[in-house]
Amino acid sequence: MALSKKPVNGMKDILPEEMQIRDYVQQVIKETYRSFGFTPIETPCMENIANLSNKQGGENEKLIFKVMKRGEKLKVAEAKEEADLVDFGMRYDLTVPLVRFYSNNANDLPSPFKAIQMGNVWRADRPQRGRYRQFMQCDIDILVHESEVDRIADLLVSEMKYKKEEKSPHDISLYSGGGVHLELHYNLIEDGCIGDMKSVLRSVWDRASAVDGTSEFTLSDEMFYYYHIAHMAKHFVSTGGCGIRPFVDIWVLNHRISFDRERRNALLSEGGLRTFAKEAEALSEVWFGDGEHTDVTQQMQNYVLCGGVYGTTENRVAVQQVKRGGKFRYALSRIWLPYDTLKFHYPSLDGKRALLPFYEMRRWCKLIFCGGAKRGMNELRHKS
Repeated sequence: MALSKKPVNGMKDILPEEMQIRDYVQQVIKETYRSFGFTPIETPCMENIANLSNKQGGENEKLIFKVMKRGEKLKVAEAKEEADLVDFGMRYDLTVPLVRFYSNNANDLPSPFKAIQMGNVWRADRPQRGRYRQFMQCDIDILVHESEVDRIADLLVSEMKYKKEEKSPHDISLYSGGGVHLELHYNLIEDGCIGDMKSVLRSVWDRASAVDGTSEFTLSDEMFYYYHIAHMAKHFVSTGGCGIRPFVDIWVLNHRISFDRERRNALLSEGGLRTFAKEAEALSEVWFGDGEHTDVTQQMQNYVLCGGVYGTTENRVAVQQVKRGGKFRYALSRIWLPYDTLKFHYPSLDGKRALLPFYEMRRWCKLIFCGGAKRGMNELRHKS
């Protein structure tokens, strides 16, 4: 059989002249970041398919080069779905390997840990001019232990006399004696996210732009708007209200910022928030513009005005009962939280589904002995 001389479609050979330029550029980048305390690392070109397909890679997850099982593990006749045939995949970026690397080695690394990694990545994309299936990425990150966030909060308490509330999976709230409310956000993904909004929030770094000459990143106007709607929807559904202020923001953003509306609406649709955003925008026009009420905006207005800034238990329970399919199913969901919800509150449960009953008991002990049982029973008694 004759040798095929051309590289695989979407990949290319690198000749010595271009390789010299590549080596020089990589050397300059590495030496520059080393001078600022960054340490080079290297991760394997393949990762477990479960890591690559955990909905944190956005659209890139559709472009994975998947590796079939081998030997005795490959049982084609018994396979019912793709997952039965695949166990590894080629990395499509350097972020997923970095997360696994840090999770596996965090105890042996300094904090903050400054990492720089260069390496090839692979995407099963349609090749075009200047667009390849194999290409090099440079990933530069500063990783901080969660304890560092706690240390900053403790510093505010000891030095500036802030009062710290209980830490949530999303932020740490602090209050000053003068009434200033400060939130240290360390995670864009909140408990109570609805629809597919998490899939967009998880890919936020893929959508952020670096500010030249600084270590800062900015979100596009479209992504900022998406986060505003997502945060608002979370409070609207999970806490029973969101107040009037978010509607003021919606009106101002729509009338003062020149969005790429097609791109913005695509983000909202991807996160399952397009309908909610459309109705919230309509209500903002009723209140602050020339819009007229519809049946939906009238119901939304009543819900918001009755719920106040922080919502009411009655509003929250009414929404959750509809979502769960009735009062009985809602009651069960409050007594036994789903695995995905509980691991958000207890990160140590992640990957240990067999321990779910023990964490359910831990949660109920906390409710009983820390004063939350009465509130939980009140929620179960509410009628929609």
